[in-house]
Amino acid sequence: MRILGIDPGLRTLGWGVIESNGARLSHVANGLCKSDGDDLGERLLSLHNQVTEIIAAFAPDQAAIEQTFVNKDGAGTLKLGQARGVALLTLAKAGLPVGEYAPNRVKKTVVGVGHAEKEQVMHMVKLQLPGCDPKGADAADALAIAICHAYYGGTQQRQLKEKRA
Repeated sequence: MRILGIDPGLRTLGWGVIESNGARLSHVANGLCKSDGDDLGERLLSLHNQVTEIIAAFAPDQAAIEQTFVNKDGAGTLKLGQARGVALLTLAKAGLPVGEYAPNRVKKTVVGVGHAEKEQVMHMVKLQLPGCDPKGADAADALAIAICHAYYGGTQQRQLKEKRA
């Protein structure tokens, strides 16, 4: 099964594609989508178009995305939510089933602790996907989200999905 992981962001959206064959995981591709445009609508459309191209190029069977977390900056959280919404819409338009995972769940699955640093996530992604060279921290996070989905949402037998609070 091919899984597309997405780490949503308005300026930079990370993505990663992995293959899951039983317990064996392998890296397919990863990268960063940088939004273009002068206003919010143009930037969101840019992200939609880039994610559409990734889906067309790599033909994933399923997708996974990080849930939004609320931070101190309300406006920043809202913008993150808008980018996440565009990514979810694009995945839904492509007919992909989507797993949603809390950031702490992803980190605990990949690193072993829920409050891991970005460097730790990058290191563990490289260990779990030999030959993988993430294009940046956001791409490593997206690969980690895909790995989490492979463990918790990737098979018919294991349909564990994150519950929203």
